[in-house]
Amino acid sequence: MSRRDWSPTRLTADSPALPEVLRLIRESFAYMEGRIDPPSSMHRLTDESLRQQTQDEEVWIIGNPPIAVMFLTAKPGRLYLSKLAVDQSLRGQGLARSLVDWAEIRARATGHTVLELQTRIELVENHTAFARLGFVKTGETAHPGFDRTTSITMQKRLG
Repeated sequence: MSRRDWSPTRLTADSPALPEVLRLIRESFAYMEGRIDPPSSMHRLTDESLRQQTQDEEVWIIGNPPIAVMFLTAKPGRLYLSKLAVDQSLRGQGLARSLVDWAEIRARATGHTVLELQTRIELVENHTAFARLGFVKTGETAHPGFDRTTSITMQKRLG
């Protein structure tokens, strides 16, 4: 697949690609096992919850079968980007950047001027990668039951 074919496609609840999206997320997030606490919310994803995700929010993929995916959720004053995953064998080729660029387009189209995401405190390589994409740290949060920071919030203001 050439770079010009990296146009994201929005999934629907009846998309035959949903099982492959779930597989891609699980494989892409596997490196976090044993590194983050609490474990990733991806463990709660199922075929049914992913189907629901396509109805309640936006799920975008690149490729068929999918080689990259992201979820977008409208929140007050911002568009929230989550579950950004790229096939391990294709990392470093600009797929994440393509999805973030598309998220910016979607944010503007839906009247948002801020993209937001969260990344785990332990995943410092992700902090650096998102900073290169124009995100800046805006806060810290702790998951329920934790008395320490478990995630950082990053935002990208859109001009």
